[in-house]
Formats: sequence, C-alpha cells, structure tokens
Amino acid sequence: MSRAEAEEEKPRGVTQHASMDSMLFDRTFDEGMSLVEETARYLDGRGREESRVLSRKAALLYAGESMRVTTRLMQAASWLLIQRAVREGEMRAEDAAGERYRLGSKEICLGGRSEGTEHLPGTLRDLLDRSEHLYRRIARLEKAMLGESPQIRPVVQVQFERLQQSFGEAV
Repeated sequence: MSRAEAEEEKPRGVTQHASMDSMLFDRTFDEGMSLVEETARYLDGRGREESRVLSRKAALLYAGESMRVTTRLMQAASWLLIQRAVREGEMRAEDAAGERYRLGSKEICLGGRSEGTEHLPGTLRDLLDRSEHLYRRIARLEKAMLGESPQIRPVVQVQFERLQQSFGEAV
C-alpha cells in the first residue's frame, strides 16, 4: 500500500499528526533505537559488573530499576516501529491506533522511582532518566496523534485552584 493510499484509508478520529511526518519523529525514532542499543550493551556488559559490587539492597534495587528501563524501552521501540510501519505504508493507521499497538505498561514505566536510587551506578541512573523522557515524549506524540491532547488550563486558573485547596472556599 502506498503512502497516498494509506492517507486515504485513515479512519475518522485517528489523525496522522503532522509531527509524525516531520523530523521530530525521525529524531525520536533514532534516539529511541540508539538508547535501546546503548542500554543493552550496558546491562550486558559494564552494568553487570557494576551490579556485582553493590550491597544486597542496592543489587535488588538495581535489578528492579534495570527491569523498569528495559520495559520502557521495549514499549517505546515497539511503538516507534509500528508508527514507522504506518509511515511507510506497511500498516494502516486504523490498525496502529488499536489498543494492541498503544504504548503500554504505563504503571511500570511512569511509576515513581524507588528510594535509594542514588546508590545505583551513575550510568543506570542516566539511562533511567533518558528512557523516562523518551517514554513521556512518545506518550505525548501518541495522545496528539489520536486527538487526545490534554486541555491546557490557564496558569491563573491552576494557581487559583491551588489557593482554594489551601485556604478553602474563602478565597
């Protein structure tokens, strides 16, 4: 199927967001795939060595956080590959918008970081930060692509609501 045919077959409510046809997608794709490779090299090499010298508690934390970074990157890579297939006309946008192909594992990928991460190797902490930023960026792209962009409330309204919460209805 050509790209033009794919454009004609787009379902209603699913938009091929302009950013998906731009350098933003290409940059995100390249960054995501590079981060997957970098993380795999680290976890299979130096990371394995670094984890051996950690205390028992830190080693358990290392295991959990390395699984979190791996999950984030698997989800990100999967989503990016699906979107590339849509861009190249190998998959219909309607199919890619299905729940099966959505960015998943949000409770793991966006869950709060465990206490004690300051005891983890710096490289793992860096990979955690970068993978979280990538995952959040992809989540925003997905929402925009599916027309689910959150409403942005005026800053004044947000501040007023905070004052009301703090001081009650008297404000």
